[in-house]
Amino acid sequence: MNKLNVLVVEDSPVAQLLLVHILNSDPRLHVFGTANNGEEALEFLKRNKPDVIVMDIHMPGMDGYEATRKIMETHPVPIVVCSASLNPAEVATTFRALEAGAVALVAKPVGLGHEEYENMAGKLVETVKLMSEVRVVKRWPRSRTPGALAAVSPPPELKPSEVVIKVIAIGTSTGGPPVLQTILAGLPRDFPIPVLIVQHIAAGFLPGLIEWLNQTSGVPIRLAVHGEALLPGCAYVAPDGHHLGLDGFGKIGLSKQEPENGLRPSVSYLFRSVAAVHGKGAVGVLLTGMGRDGAEELKLLNEMGAVTIAQDAESSVVHGMPGEAIRLGAATYVLAPDKIPAVLAGLVAKKSADALAAPRF
Repeated sequence: MNKLNVLVVEDSPVAQLLLVHILNSDPRLHVFGTANNGEEALEFLKRNKPDVIVMDIHMPGMDGYEATRKIMETHPVPIVVCSASLNPAEVATTFRALEAGAVALVAKPVGLGHEEYENMAGKLVETVKLMSEVRVVKRWPRSRTPGALAAVSPPPELKPSEVVIKVIAIGTSTGGPPVLQTILAGLPRDFPIPVLIVQHIAAGFLPGLIEWLNQTSGVPIRLAVHGEALLPGCAYVAPDGHHLGLDGFGKIGLSKQEPENGLRPSVSYLFRSVAAVHGKGAVGVLLTGMGRDGAEELKLLNEMGAVTIAQDAESSVVHGMPGEAIRLGAATYVLAPDKIPAVLAGLVAKKSADALAAPRF
């Protein structure tokens, strides 16, 4: 089997040596070039064609975001962003690189001898190998207008729901942040239904993800807090290391129960929880990601009469999770991300908002 050629773009000599060591330690990977910033990376790509690029973000001269944007416009290659910064403002720049076309984000591994070294190094190697198989296309400069999709009419096949929608649950993993941005930015500002989100991501990056999503979203996004009442039109993201669900009163319930499918938070836990509380009054959305987390539980929602959506293969960075759901017959709709906001808006009739606001006795 031919080795995968990797370009490492990293300005720190120590970090660069560590990344090269980790990647070359896998028999399928070969680091055949390094660059200290974006300009050097672009020069390297004029003469060479790597299978995948490992990209730092904060570098002198041309940073990782600008380099990613230019690479995807000139020499499209799968780019894995490898960052150590957890400052929310700086992490937001990292997610802009994903918006520009990078396919994955991993935490920069700690040094040899650290208790987390093996785990973080393994995650980097696994991600690089998987992302080398992703088909990338040339990106053209485009502007993103918050709420631009809000006025789009529901697809003709969408039937008016007779059920009052109480909550929307979204699960995603690899490739998820830009897809979440597309969906949340496409919801109208007066969207009346709360949204619960599980995004598998390296620990520490959530505050930056939330800040980045809030920059373009038509609805407010916040980190979920245990016992908090759901507000209409607000999106809640599961915190690091906690399952996200609903308690018996319909409030946010966070749990430290055992991981499911090796994950905590787990999409399976979220879908099962909203199914137990709201049944067919929930909407389940399963997006790009490795594995099968949430697929069986999306089928459970579907069997209860809930509307379920799976992302299509063409738009998914990794079609593992939604693909498994589709194979199980769990999806009412199979859609590209830019079609999902219109479907959600079409499902949520005004009576849903009225029902949420009505007093209960």
